[in-house]
Formats: sequence, structure tokens, C-alpha cells
Amino acid sequence: MSEKLSTSKVKPAPAKPAARKSATAKPAPTKATVATKPGKKTPEKKDKKTKKVNVKAETKVKVIRDSFTMPQNDYAKIVELKQVCQKAGLQVKKSELLRAGLHALAKLSAAQLKQTITQMEQIKTGRPKKS
Repeated sequence: MSEKLSTSKVKPAPAKPAARKSATAKPAPTKATVATKPGKKTPEKKDKKTKKVNVKAETKVKVIRDSFTMPQNDYAKIVELKQVCQKAGLQVKKSELLRAGLHALAKLSAAQLKQTITQMEQIKTGRPKKS
């Protein structure tokens, strides 16, 4: 004889809504509102993690993404410079090479910079039209 076990499905009790804070409820006391004796100072806790985060936040520079147009032979120079750096044991990215070039140009005088810019080929800016 086989007996069938009856399994009844029990519905879970409906969830109660979260207790609302009343408009007249007092906020939790803060350090400024806690009464202390006039002669005693409250000990300040030093949080090492927040100090480290603040240092990192101050030194972090926002990165900007941009696009530009350059002639094919100038783009080939980037590849050549990357290969020279690789032979010297230095792995660099295109953006790092461009940034290094900007720093090198910044060291030039105004006359030298003007001469360098005027010697460059002028190109059309913007995206090429689709054909």
C-alpha cells in the first residue's frame, strides 16, 4: 500500500510596508550637537583610508578623449617611433608618444615653434566625405 503524502503549499505572509519616518522625528545627534563638558575635548578619530583617498583624488587628472586628422606619412612616423622605443625595451602607446611630442614642443621658444609649425604640411580638418 502506498500512502500519498499531502504537500500543501503555504503562502508566505505578505511583506509589511517599511515604517515611515514621521516629520516630527528628531534626527540622530551629531558630534556638533552632543553636549560635552566644557573642560573635555572629544577625541577625533583619524581615518587612514579617507586620507589616502583624498590624496589620490587631488592628484588624479581628468582624461579627455578626442579625435584628429593627420596625414598617412605622419601616422607612419608614430609606428616607427613605437618600434624604436620597443627596441630600446620601452613599451609605449600612441597617446604616450603624442604627449611626449607635446612636452618636447613646449620646451621650444616661440620662434622655434613657429618655424616648426610653418614647415608642416597644411591639411583639411574634419572627416572625409563618404563616396
